[in-house]
Order: sequence, then structure tokens, then C-alpha cells
Amino acid sequence: MGDPIGQMLPSAVGIAISPLPLIAVILMLATPKGRTNGIAFATGWTLSLAAATALLVLAGSGADASGGDGAPATWTGWVKLALGVVFVLLAVKQFTGRPREGHVAAPPGWMKAIDRFTPAKSAGLAAALAVANPKNLVLVVGGALVIAGSAAGTGGKTVAAALMVAVASLCTTVPLAVYLLGGERSAKTLDGWKAWMSVHNAAIMTTVLGILGAKYIGDAITTLTT
Repeated sequence: MGDPIGQMLPSAVGIAISPLPLIAVILMLATPKGRTNGIAFATGWTLSLAAATALLVLAGSGADASGGDGAPATWTGWVKLALGVVFVLLAVKQFTGRPREGHVAAPPGWMKAIDRFTPAKSAGLAAALAVANPKNLVLVVGGALVIAGSAAGTGGKTVAAALMVAVASLCTTVPLAVYLLGGERSAKTLDGWKAWMSVHNAAIMTTVLGILGAKYIGDAITTLTT
């Protein structure tokens, strides 16, 4: 069971440190409906990731992602190679599209209207950011693929998938917990996190995507040459 957990962790952590959902939930928590919208956003994020991960693991398991000798099937190596290339291209795009020194990237249009969001709209935004965002979608596919391709049984894959969702949801559940449990100091803490993530967004995602690209390409080479 340890193998799928260890293999999926980089993808789960990559999702968890995505700045956009963290910034979104912190902005929501500062609105008049902060509590209900924040809970709706975190719930929508977690459930969307859970549904996507479950479907992808089931699909991969049904397609015999795990070879008969306990090693991943050869076709998973080609998928990992493709994912690795996509990660590298996304890292390059993130780096070249970063704001120049002294400039700040323009916020998405929905951020300007976030104080008028309802719980349903908050959950919908979370679902879109979780599985419709290309960067997150590639990370979810990569993590689910390594779980499906492992030699673990159904129980082991279920535990690995649940842990992947739990880790990947930390970007929404941790700010929500700080808000609900942190008292008066929570606003200052969350504002500090938001400011730091906003400034270092490009650097964070470039580094994460570059590392994941190298990892998936390396895993693909191992799968295809053994």
C-alpha cells in the first residue's frame, strides 16, 4: 500500500500548494457571507477532487494499468511521458508569463465579484478550479494514474486515493480551519498568506511543475525500459 501513496504524493502536494484556490478561499472568508461561502468552497473543492480521482482510478484499474508482474503496464509509461512533457510546457509558460519586476498580475474577473457570491456559486467555482483548471487536471490525472498502476489491492488504492484528496484539499481546508478556530488573529494570518502567495505565485508554480515534469518523465523512462 505504501507504493501508491508515495507515488501520488508529489501530485497531491502540487495541487495543495496551488496559490489560486488558497487566495480564492481567503478572499471569500473576508466577505459578509465568509463562513457559509468558505465552507461551500472547501466542500466543493474536496468533493470535486474526490469524484475526479475516483473515476480516474477506476478507469485506470479497469484498463489494466497494473501489469501482470506487479509493475505498471507499458501504456502507463507513455501516458506518464506525455504528462511529464505537459508539466514542463506548463512550467515554461508559467515562467515566461510571469509579471515583470514591479508589476502585479491582473486578478481574474471573478475575484472582483467574490463578495456577491452565494454558497452555490462558491462551490461551483471550487469545482471549476479543482478539475477544470488545466494545471490541476493534469496533476489529478497523474496522481490517479500512479494509484491505478500500482500493485496494491482495492483497499490500498482506496486509501491512497482518499489520502491524495485529503492532501490536495489542504489549500482550502487549512485556511478555513484557521478562520473558524483562529479567532481575531485569523484575519491577519490569512492576509499574510494571501499576500505572500500572490507575490510568489509564478515562482511556486514554475518550480512545482518543473519538478513534477522531471519526475514523470523519469518514471516513464523507467516503466518503458524495464
